Amino acid sequence: MARTLRQLAAVSIAMLVAISSGSDVTLQGLGQDELSIELDGKKLFEKETFGGNGRTCSTCHSKQTGTLTLDDVQQIIDKADPDKFLIDDALDDDGVGTTRVQAHGTIRMTIPLPPWLSMADDPGATHVTVFRGIPSTRNTPALDPILLYDGRSPTLQEQALGAIHDHNKNTVEPTTVQLDAIAEFQRTDPHFFSSPALRKFAATGAPPELPPGITPAQKRGRTFLVDAPFSPPSKKGICALCHSGPMLNTINQAHSNFANGRPRPGVRFFNIGVNIVNAPNNPIRTWIINDGVNPAVTIQSPDLGLLLHPTLALHPSHPPLPPLAILPRAVLAENFKIPTLWGVKDTAPYFHDNGAKTLRDAVAHYQRFFNSTPAQDPVGSETLGGRITLTDDDVDDIVAYLKLL
Repeated sequence: MARTLRQLAAVSIAMLVAISSGSDVTLQGLGQDELSIELDGKKLFEKETFGGNGRTCSTCHSKQTGTLTLDDVQQIIDKADPDKFLIDDALDDDGVGTTRVQAHGTIRMTIPLPPWLSMADDPGATHVTVFRGIPSTRNTPALDPILLYDGRSPTLQEQALGAIHDHNKNTVEPTTVQLDAIAEFQRTDPHFFSSPALRKFAATGAPPELPPGITPAQKRGRTFLVDAPFSPPSKKGICALCHSGPMLNTINQAHSNFANGRPRPGVRFFNIGVNIVNAPNNPIRTWIINDGVNPAVTIQSPDLGLLLHPTLALHPSHPPLPPLAILPRAVLAENFKIPTLWGVKDTAPYFHDNGAKTLRDAVAHYQRFFNSTPAQDPVGSETLGGRITLTDDDVDDIVAYLKLL
């Protein structure tokens, strides 16, 4: 039976105690090299390829940002030997070019189709390919149990294993102990936190507080993030509608009914119309959603997000989904994980498709979302559109404040 990380740590501590007392000790079935490798999550994350294509976890999750920025991509391409990166999911569809990854930093992901999805443009398909950015590992491993843009991985270990299989193309299977070590490294190493306050939150459970702001712009920007009742034409708290809670990544508890009662307190997925913009010009597919209870729905979209989750049985920290008779699964189409805003200034590009290249681009997207209804602009919000007006000055103030987080 595979030893857990804590068990292995106990072995090493016991060995040190025995050595200091002069006792003759063994590693209880583990050699020294094996023990050091299996306990070294840092080495596994930064150096271990598992006999694959040369990639490691840190190839796509840098220390500086936890993700893959466009500058990171260019630096890799400019290296004399970029082969470990320019393979398979990073290349253009011609198998040669690098236009997409250089322009957008997205990679090709092939995902099994769950039973409620089929492709009208490829009826026999069992998998679908979508193009997504790489979620940042800053703050998430220790503080956010919902992983990936569609929530498919229930644990850090399973997320790491999926990446090793899909992106490293391993020939050596990682052990349970190694996956535990990788997960523990991500939960505890300082560079996985955007600030000491977030690291303290992980250690003690004391949530960070929103900074007060120094400049007038920052202080004005803060008003958009405070939890407040949505009371048009006031714009106070509008960002907190979805960026609430200690991690600024959940629906505001006071606004469980702000979208026709569908989202409920604490939910971590929402649709803000990013796919409608489709800034990277990703391929549009024709999807058929048939949940077995409600009439089948056909949707044209580059990516259905949450509906690609294999079971829709989300993490226990996420409220359970209502029954199909109340919430048809088609309603969840194009819902993506609400990201934390802590450390957001360092994690560009933004959105699941990396469609916003700068923080200002990301905030400016909400001008279309808030300022219009779908009849006026397809990105407009059905229930919030037109009830407030987000100005260019508002966008500047919000950006100024987000840079403090």
